[in-house]
Amino acid sequence: MKAIKILPIFFLFILVSCSSIRVHSDYDKAVDFSQYKTYAFHKRGIDRAEISGLDKKRILNAIDYELGKKGMIKSENPDLLINIFTKERERIDVDQFNAGWGYGWGYGWNPYLWGGRSFVSTSVEGTLYIDLIDAKKKELVWEGEGVGYLTENRERKESQINEFVAKILAQFPPK
Repeated sequence: MKAIKILPIFFLFILVSCSSIRVHSDYDKAVDFSQYKTYAFHKRGIDRAEISGLDKKRILNAIDYELGKKGMIKSENPDLLINIFTKERERIDVDQFNAGWGYGWGYGWNPYLWGGRSFVSTSVEGTLYIDLIDAKKKELVWEGEGVGYLTENRERKESQINEFVAKILAQFPPK
């Protein structure tokens, strides 16, 4: 009977541990986040983000959606300015198995070499930062960061961006 009660918790742990996006956030503890009801995008900052115009549009749409779910409204006279920026780096993984010396047939014709194989794979790891700036004070009050692997698959790209933004903004406002 105990195993049945533990099984859903086990599956939840597996589901959470399989998430490919890691998120972090930081904020100014002195700020009362309940005062913020409206937002706008910081155009100059957004224009500097070094990503394609289509991906930028996807990110901004996802931010609009997530902040709308939190009851925030886009405004010409905002409480918060939102800025984004991105980083990416290529990650190269080298995996070796059965590497060593000994007796056996390895590569070539030498019976005394026993080698392994190396597998090299590359992937692109991207980081999305979402900054929330107090519009009146012009001070950063909250910053969220999401790190995960990027895809070039166009059909999957939009859902991946939505997932990045949703996980980052799940930590806003701070509790």
